[in-house]
Amino acid sequence: MATTQAANDLVAAAEALFTAGVMSHSGHANLSARLDAESFLLTPGFVRGLRPGDLAVVSLDGRLLDGELRSVSTEIIAMHSAVYRARPHVGAIIHTHSPSATAFAVAHRPLPCRTEPMLRFGQPEEVPVVPWGPRGSDASVRGIVDILEQRPTTSAALLANHGLLVFGPDSTATAHLVVAIEESAEAEIAAAAIGGAVDFPEGALAAVRASIARVAS
Repeated sequence: MATTQAANDLVAAAEALFTAGVMSHSGHANLSARLDAESFLLTPGFVRGLRPGDLAVVSLDGRLLDGELRSVSTEIIAMHSAVYRARPHVGAIIHTHSPSATAFAVAHRPLPCRTEPMLRFGQPEEVPVVPWGPRGSDASVRGIVDILEQRPTTSAALLANHGLLVFGPDSTATAHLVVAIEESAEAEIAAAAIGGAVDFPEGALAAVRASIARVAS
């Protein structure tokens, strides 16, 4: 039952990304959802039109436990495993080539937190850049692990010359953060043409959290 729910949630998250218009022209992405301490669901090499039965189950040590994977997804098992090992509270991971976020990755520029959705959806700090390494390589994975150690509260990273990596408590929350980051990257680029984006005032995060708590109480 838990696997079925996790699969349905992952499919819904992929659909939400396309609906939000934050995917690249190719629609390339890979998504995963933790099942337990040793395994997770992983998309098989495509996400457009994804169905629950398409998902594979893999172990954190790289073994295919159920389903099928294309080589394009086999390459990135280590990347997902590294995040799950480093962050025990993470329940889902999404990697996309969202155009505006990828522009920051290509420029090797951290994405500042200057939009309220980033505050609300789990990234109240800049999105750091991981040094480039070939997709799925030891160098790439080491870079991600290093950033997670250096930035223990970040929920996202830009993969230099590649794309965006986001992780959160579940598939839905992670998809929301992908959208928030892509919208923020778009806003940063647009704001540059009219003088540049401006930082939040001091105490913005606390004010937003207070506002959320007030409505929830």
